[in-house]
Amino acid sequence: MEALSPTMEEGRLVKWLKNEGDAVKSGDVLAEVETDKAVMELVARGDGVIRKRIANEGDASPVGTLLAVIAAADENIDALIAGAGAAAQPAANATVAATTENAGASSVPQVPQQSQGEASAPPQQKAEQAPAAPAVAAPAQAAPPPPPAQQPPRPAPQRSAPQADGRRPRSSPLARRLASERGIELSAISGSGPGGRIIKKDIENAPKQAAAPAAAAASTAAKPAKEAPKRLISREGDFQDIPLTQIRKTIARRLVESIGPVPTFYLTAEFDAEKAAALRGELKEFGDDYKISFNDIVIKAVANALSDHPEVNAHWGGDHIRHFNRVHVGMAVAVEEGLITPVIFDADRKTISQISAESKQLAGLARQRRLTPEQYTGSTFSVSNLGMFGIDQFTAIINPPEAGILAIGGVEAKPVVIDGEIEVRQRMRVTMSCDHRVIDGATGAKFLQAVKLFFENPLLLMV
Repeated sequence: MEALSPTMEEGRLVKWLKNEGDAVKSGDVLAEVETDKAVMELVARGDGVIRKRIANEGDASPVGTLLAVIAAADENIDALIAGAGAAAQPAANATVAATTENAGASSVPQVPQQSQGEASAPPQQKAEQAPAAPAVAAPAQAAPPPPPAQQPPRPAPQRSAPQADGRRPRSSPLARRLASERGIELSAISGSGPGGRIIKKDIENAPKQAAAPAAAAASTAAKPAKEAPKRLISREGDFQDIPLTQIRKTIARRLVESIGPVPTFYLTAEFDAEKAAALRGELKEFGDDYKISFNDIVIKAVANALSDHPEVNAHWGGDHIRHFNRVHVGMAVAVEEGLITPVIFDADRKTISQISAESKQLAGLARQRRLTPEQYTGSTFSVSNLGMFGIDQFTAIINPPEAGILAIGGVEAKPVVIDGEIEVRQRMRVTMSCDHRVIDGATGAKFLQAVKLFFENPLLLMV
């Protein structure tokens, strides 16, 4: 069981895609695994035959647990199989110990230390590599998010040449999937990720190498992505116990870590939404390509305000506070099993239309459980919107180590006093949850005033 996401501690085997006796090559997809964030592919790390499948579909296993054995057809694997049962209990104990040790850690990984003045890359965290039984490869590290087109120039990353010794080059799960779809040989590509790791950008920049594999990939890509199966609650009997999914386990653990130790206070304000509603109406007349939502406008307003108030665009680090020079806004999305927060990187440098298109794409991937780790890690501040469900106002729980989150209520017509006269106006209530260790009351209030200014005057977001 590999660590397929930065925060993954165990995975649930959803489906085997290879049977015992099947010949496999390095890079072949063996199974689908449900992590704490998404359903991802588990790939072979060597050539041979699947001699033994140890884990069953539906089983949850800690990272490093032996799931299957790939070996030569005549190789003796008795010792591996015998050791699998003995290794299972220590691996489970190690996972529990790691969970206890990391209490208070975030569902958004800490970023590495960097000096002042250095351009801040999207935060990321390498997956912890648990000891594995023989013949199980070390967990792969999560690839960093691809740098947006608008980001300032940075020193060119060190690239590594393809490995000449026949070993499989290091690559992210997304890069492997794209390479397979496009018929691209990974060994012919130089990686631009950490340590020469091949990432999504490298695959996109590589030419397609074979017409036949590319045609097959196009056929595969044309198939709609499978949505995660919906869980039905039976009406038979007095009650029904449903096992926790990996995402629900993570939500439960992270929220307990947040609401207890984080000293939180709340700031509530009401925004006038007349000009935002007018802007949406005018853009809608130009067609579906120009449709934007109130949430898109809020995200852009928050991003611009964070750029002006870096003291809020910050993480609590225990013995330090990290202020970010780049703005990465997490966008809470409700999925069948709970909640996930994909990230819009450098949101302050993107137009509302770009934010709208990206948020729709990320929300769709989130509901299909197809987000990759680089798409849901690295936020510096988060936004949660329940207005579409008819909620007027609510408070959201901070996602540590972030220092704040903005809860957005619905837009509704209300009678308000304007220049001494009662008028019916479109209004929206927002509540900001603040970590008092990082954000003081006046600091949070000034930030909320900036968000209000941008939202109520959306033309400022166009310049």
